[in-house]
Amino acid sequence: MQEVGQQVKVMIPIAKPMIGKDEIRRVVEVLRSGMIAQGNMVKEFEDRFSEYLGVKNSVAVFNGTIALDVALKACGIGRGDEVITTPFTFIATANAILYQGARPVFADIDEKTYNINPDDVLEKISPKTKAILGVHLFGHPFDVDVILEICEDHNLILIEDSAQAHGAEYKGRKVGTFGIGCFSFYATKNMTTGEGGMITTNDDEIAKLCRLIRNHGEDGKYNHITLGYNYRMTNIQAAIGLAQLKKLDNFNERRRRNASYLNKHLKVEGLIKPYEAKHVKHVYHQYVVRITEDFPMSRREFMEYLRKHGIGCAIHYPMPIYKQPLYRSLGLDDQTCPIAEEVSSQVLSLPVHPALSDDDLKYIVEVVNSIA
Repeated sequence: MQEVGQQVKVMIPIAKPMIGKDEIRRVVEVLRSGMIAQGNMVKEFEDRFSEYLGVKNSVAVFNGTIALDVALKACGIGRGDEVITTPFTFIATANAILYQGARPVFADIDEKTYNINPDDVLEKISPKTKAILGVHLFGHPFDVDVILEICEDHNLILIEDSAQAHGAEYKGRKVGTFGIGCFSFYATKNMTTGEGGMITTNDDEIAKLCRLIRNHGEDGKYNHITLGYNYRMTNIQAAIGLAQLKKLDNFNERRRRNASYLNKHLKVEGLIKPYEAKHVKHVYHQYVVRITEDFPMSRREFMEYLRKHGIGCAIHYPMPIYKQPLYRSLGLDDQTCPIAEEVSSQVLSLPVHPALSDDDLKYIVEVVNSIA
């Protein structure tokens, strides 16, 4: 193993929000206006987001988990229903199914993209299946055409968890526009509102139901026609979102450039770099490598080595959801997805965010390659 030549100055974080003067200015305007709860700024953010995606309706909510919850509720998913999803994602995806009293059924993943495998989806369909909740994981779209065909053949609803894929494209069309899209604007996402979420749909009736559910089921002042919740986005969040949306394409191109640099220059045996299918635009919410048995050290040792040299890293995700204590306690660990189990034991995320400088990228490469 070679020694790394340069001194560590500061930690390179695994993620970093990009907040500038425009975001601050817009927030100050909202604060001075006194209209800080849901209002015209939220409506403008919804309209601009719809225009950006090319979708008829966008419904803003307080966070991405709520977006999933509301979408499932609007689709009528309830007790006794089953929803097929991936076990290799953040737990909120599956938890939103539990919120409905429904059962998450886990289909295994594709070994290259880490997204839900359509072949295994077909194996998991039952008379109780009502929807497929696919995740565009790490910014790489899942195989939309095949999943859509399955939905059409079996009369299933498609929900796209697009929390990590703002601006990602499948065959030239942005994700979140094929079924019912659910986005997160958490601080470390490709664009942020601090916390925040958005539901996107071309179905006017679904959009109407989502708006009712997010605001106490209110259809006109103090006229409540269905059970709803206080899931509203604030004008403060929307103000940040409007500024971030204008920067999103630039952020994504910087992520793609950073990923391209890492792909080209990382050269250690046993390290598998991210895959990008030819028909998609990957937006690299995370740059996820796999540490195989041919790598010179274990994943744990590699993480310690990176952090010792000032490079942030993280495991996304350390186990399939059905192995989480909650899911074991619910008896949902009777499912097995061998590829998800193998991948979760090997993955490690390296910094790829747009705040990285050229020197940061060179240093990351130098540190990683010094292991060889």
